[in-house]
Amino acid sequence: MASVNYGQSTVFLLPSMDEKDYKELLPMLPTEPGVYKFRDCDGKLIYVGKAKNIKKRVSSYFNREHEANKTTVMVKTAASLEFTIVNSEQDALLLENNLIKAFLPRYNVLLKDGKTYPFICIKHENFPRIFFTRKVIKDGSEYFGPYTSMGRVHVLLDTIKMLFQLRTCSLNLFQKNIEKKKFKVCLEYHIGNCKGPCEGLQTEEDYNQSIQQIRNLLKGHLKPVNDFLTDEMKVLSENYEFEKANLIKQKLALLKNYQSNSTVVNTDINNVDVFAFVEDETTAYVNYMKVVNGSVIQSKTIELHKKIEEEKEELLQLAVTELREQFTSESDEIIVPFLIPSPSDKIKITVPQIGDKKKLLDLSEKNVAYYKMNLALNAEPKTSPSERILKQLKEDFRLKDLPLHIECFDNSNFQGSFPVASMVVFKNAKAAKKDYRHFNIKTVEGPDDFASMEEIVFRRYKRMMDESETLPQLVIIDGGKGQLSAAMTSIDKLGLKGKMAVCGIAKRLEEIYFPDDSLPLYINKKSESLKLIQQIRNEAHRFAITFHRLKRSKGAIKSGLDEISGIGKATSEKLLKHFHSIEKLKKAGEEEIISVVGKSRANKVLAHFTLQKENVNE
Repeated sequence: MASVNYGQSTVFLLPSMDEKDYKELLPMLPTEPGVYKFRDCDGKLIYVGKAKNIKKRVSSYFNREHEANKTTVMVKTAASLEFTIVNSEQDALLLENNLIKAFLPRYNVLLKDGKTYPFICIKHENFPRIFFTRKVIKDGSEYFGPYTSMGRVHVLLDTIKMLFQLRTCSLNLFQKNIEKKKFKVCLEYHIGNCKGPCEGLQTEEDYNQSIQQIRNLLKGHLKPVNDFLTDEMKVLSENYEFEKANLIKQKLALLKNYQSNSTVVNTDINNVDVFAFVEDETTAYVNYMKVVNGSVIQSKTIELHKKIEEEKEELLQLAVTELREQFTSESDEIIVPFLIPSPSDKIKITVPQIGDKKKLLDLSEKNVAYYKMNLALNAEPKTSPSERILKQLKEDFRLKDLPLHIECFDNSNFQGSFPVASMVVFKNAKAAKKDYRHFNIKTVEGPDDFASMEEIVFRRYKRMMDESETLPQLVIIDGGKGQLSAAMTSIDKLGLKGKMAVCGIAKRLEEIYFPDDSLPLYINKKSESLKLIQQIRNEAHRFAITFHRLKRSKGAIKSGLDEISGIGKATSEKLLKHFHSIEKLKKAGEEEIISVVGKSRANKVLAHFTLQKENVNE
């Protein structure tokens, strides 16, 4: 067993796994707090850990079996062990955190956070400007943040703008430049957003008073801001400047509204950090909330991806250190769900059981729950509206399969004449118009809707079987029990019963009927599945009516043309195709009719209609 000293660090070179003598190693380890590091055979850092007692913590890797395979693999991979003694456990925690961020060891917890968050900057200059930035420049400027919500930044900046009159220009407002009258006031001055320090109309002392109140606002200390504005309003009132005093009154109302939107608990709870913790097998989630005067002024949730066996206290302690450093927190009290070592002797650790502090912890835990839920929702494949509706339809109709292919039948006639039928097709809850079909009723005489339905259903599915086409998952019959029964007669003849779901929908009460069930199914009128069925039924009805009107129109014009002497079937078809109705043909000009059937036949058509008109007039 060899050891090498590197300044404050001591390195033990570990031979191959089967040659390690842990009993020889352990007595050489210190019992003081510090950081230990495992490196592989190439000298690459693979794990960093902190310990209150280095000897006790390191020995745990070698004197027991590990539940997590990654821990065993890490120990087998390690070729050297290095440790550094520090003054306290808090120093060890900070050193561990910095080393992890600097070297990203393979087996350490990963802090998943790659964003650059915005800050609000009070610029280090005469008459300081206030703006948001994502870059922190060490030039003496003050930075508040980082803020995890850009919306929060905009609210703060808008509130500041409405409460205080500040400059937005980038002029170098040194006193010499102002005295030499190098600058002129801009539009911001004329509209009341700035007091004109560029022309010496506002003193630096007066300007800096506003800056101090803005610091209080950004820190969450709203009472000093309220007192400052109240005193200013009283002075204006005493000087009979009531209009200006009223403006201050409006600003106080704005501040009160801002505070009411932020306050969640007792405003006596001042300057505390709240941390909630939730973990599963692979990941720990920690939410941080900064609370000042009972207001949550900052919040963030991070993920810690576990690599080896870490206790929950270790994980939370790591997150507390990281987040407090990231948000430059100076809070002297930390609220947590279970006890952890304090980062400093001056910082109080609180595990609340009741009261307002417990409410804060509950709020933080709710944020973690929402964060995890959002991750789960994003991880799941997105469900399209069509899929959602079809799943609802499957559930409502108790179908075996998702009804991706739906067909709906409707028939139409006028006092028994021109009987027709239609079928519309919906695929994935959307109309597949190229698959729509019209049917001329061939075997039924007179107005018999039931027999017509039986015929068209038989013809449709007989052809699908002959052509080996895939059957629909759901067939809808526009009508009640009678039409449904007629359709089922054909389906039984074809041997398709049970191979596709069939239902009828009665128009009056939107009742859904199923074969062999005398009682109808009623679906919630607001259900998306019922709305889809109604849409399909209405489309089938529209398609049938359109076809029926066309048939009637063709029948009327054809019968009208048959009366014209010298006009045969071919000429009638040409006129029918071009004019669509007798009325349009009658109103057409001579030249248009000649262009369709020629002069000779056009004269016969015109002579016929002229004679008809004379007979009517007589």
